Amino acid sequence: MEPPSQDRQQRSVHRPVLLNEVLEVFEPVAQEESVIVDATLGLGGHTEALLTRYPKVRMIGIDRDPAAMEKAKARLEKFGSRVQFAPGRYEALIEILETMGKRRVDGVLADLGVSSLQLDDPQRGFSFRAEGPLDMRMGSELLTAADLVNQSSEEELSRIIREYGEEPMARRIARAIVSARSERPIETTTDLANVIRSVKRALPHKIDPSTLTFQALRIAVNEELQGLGTFITDSVGALNEGGRIAVIAFHSLEDRIVKRTLRKLEGECICPPNLPVCGCGAVAIVRVFRGGPVEADEAELRENPRSRSAKMRVAEKLAEPESVA
Repeated sequence: MEPPSQDRQQRSVHRPVLLNEVLEVFEPVAQEESVIVDATLGLGGHTEALLTRYPKVRMIGIDRDPAAMEKAKARLEKFGSRVQFAPGRYEALIEILETMGKRRVDGVLADLGVSSLQLDDPQRGFSFRAEGPLDMRMGSELLTAADLVNQSSEEELSRIIREYGEEPMARRIARAIVSARSERPIETTTDLANVIRSVKRALPHKIDPSTLTFQALRIAVNEELQGLGTFITDSVGALNEGGRIAVIAFHSLEDRIVKRTLRKLEGECICPPNLPVCGCGAVAIVRVFRGGPVEADEAELRENPRSRSAKMRVAEKLAEPESVA
């Protein structure tokens, strides 16, 4: 398949997911002078919209991808000192804020997963839809997806594909990879996709057979799930009273961590149900917005298919911890 056209890339740049919903989430904290952190800046779409809608807002943009950071800087240059940039991973939020001399902020946004910039560039090796080197690194990680595929044991490959991709055929795919690499290294996205398709048949109206394995390798290479819960906890700790955190996840593994962490911060008691009083010391630090995660409406689904799997969970920092009876 041919690489995505320039028109498609431009459309991707201007369509951050759940944009209207993100603007609504931060409206209460954006009416006065406030600071919001975009912890996964990407191409800067959400940040641009927040700065445009709310003239008193200042933004801090964090991203681990140097290529994305440079594009975001060019896009947001018109806002001058209202936006600051910090290269790095969102797990380093507290250190980044300390470096900038900031103890508290009014909002934190994280749009998890892979960006359109990464997906649309075959040389980054994220997609099976165009041939490129099997890389998948978002930042300065040492190991590439090719390293994992060609060096990991069958057991380890099976674990990665099963746990991070939730792929029911993980064992067979891992075995096929080990067999194929015994003849020659698996070096490109097409090489890997062909191996996967040799054991997993494509079905009409279903996702490509390679989808879950590519997702699993990307997560493993970039250690996407490590530190996510800690990041959310740190973010809430850095919020002013009434500050808000919004996290957009794109698959069940991310969303599960977000959901569990916010429930814990909401003071969910983990004591056995037969105890007469709470003994775990649970306290409510946030108020989680109810009604399930925020998802894209029909209009956005038509315009931006990437939004189909997006789930945003939102919480607000409470004034004081509330003991759970």
